[in-house]
Amino acid sequence: MSGTDPKRPPEGERPLARRPWTLPSAIAREFDPSRAGRKARRTVRDWIADFTCFFTAVFIGMLGADAVGDNPHVSPGWAEFDQVLGALACAAVWLRRRWPVALALVMVPVAVASDTAGGAAAVALFTLAVHRPFRYVAWIGGVSVAVVPLTFWLRPDAAMPYGVAIAFGVLLTIAVIGWGMFVRSRRELLLSLRDRAVRAENEAALRAEQAQRLAREDIAREMHDVLAHRLTLLSVHAGALEFRPDAPREEIVRAAGVIRESSHEALQDLRQVIGVLRGGESDASGRPQPTLAALDTLIAESRDADMKVVLHNRVADPESVPTALGRTAYRIAQEGLTNARKHAPGAEVTVTVTGAPGEGLTLSVRNPAPPGPVPAVPGSGQGLIGLAERASLAGGRLGHEAGADGGFHLEAWLPWAP
Repeated sequence: MSGTDPKRPPEGERPLARRPWTLPSAIAREFDPSRAGRKARRTVRDWIADFTCFFTAVFIGMLGADAVGDNPHVSPGWAEFDQVLGALACAAVWLRRRWPVALALVMVPVAVASDTAGGAAAVALFTLAVHRPFRYVAWIGGVSVAVVPLTFWLRPDAAMPYGVAIAFGVLLTIAVIGWGMFVRSRRELLLSLRDRAVRAENEAALRAEQAQRLAREDIAREMHDVLAHRLTLLSVHAGALEFRPDAPREEIVRAAGVIRESSHEALQDLRQVIGVLRGGESDASGRPQPTLAALDTLIAESRDADMKVVLHNRVADPESVPTALGRTAYRIAQEGLTNARKHAPGAEVTVTVTGAPGEGLTLSVRNPAPPGPVPAVPGSGQGLIGLAERASLAGGRLGHEAGADGGFHLEAWLPWAP
């Protein structure tokens, strides 16, 4: 056992402590060797901005040099020193991107000692306001404003009174800071708008992807409901031909006809689904979508497949049922008949449909226990789950239960707007 604290994270995983936002810490971060490799390469726009700032500092410095040369309060020796210091300050403007805080801080005493360095000091203060938070601008800008009286006390202006010169210097410093903060706020606004646009594009792409996924799920659900009914007919009649090869010719012909018809219908349904998956419309095959009015056709198909089906359709006008509601009811009845054919062959199935606008539509599929042995018919086991989801998406509910006598009851309620 070592003497380290088990609650203390390892040395390499300790979180970095937040440094204070004082000027020494900011300057130390600028001169941190680990940040040297993070400097981004200048773009064409950056070079244009740097040359503009440099020539601005040189132009203002030349005006300051002329003013110092003509100022009777400045000796010729100090004027030469002023110009040399200003030239160095203008050259230091190229460091404004890498060390903005340090450069602006150094330019405060340089601007006090040299009028020629005034342009470089203004560029450094502007750069600080653009690239650093307000807390650093408040420190250095406040110091720059505070030393304006000292500057004009050391070198009085030959053309302006002392008070007017101080006011002009203070207003100029505040204007430079305000301009830099305006540029910074505008950049942040543009970045925010750009991020918002990118986020909106990503959300739109995500919504489109989600819509495609929901569409694929609807297609898969529709494929299951349609093909399961057709393929179950194929399986039942093919099994009957397999286990009863000595059946009468009429029954064999009828079973073969059902197999042929079911195969053709399944192929048409599959082509329709493939057409949707390839980008076509849902009715690309030209076949109308089933509604509640097509329930009689479904019952007739089941009876042709030797099912005993009793239909009680108590809806006054099946044609008046909304298309989406009728299609959902049709698919539920289709799946219920498919399950009865697979799990209770030979049993009489009762389909009951009742409802009216404002009351909802109730559909019931009930069958007793099968009268004989049940052949093994493969199934996915997802039919009832898909029906429950379909009814839920339509705003209704679906329930099912196995009776004590071995029968099965499936019932669904769907909302029907008045």
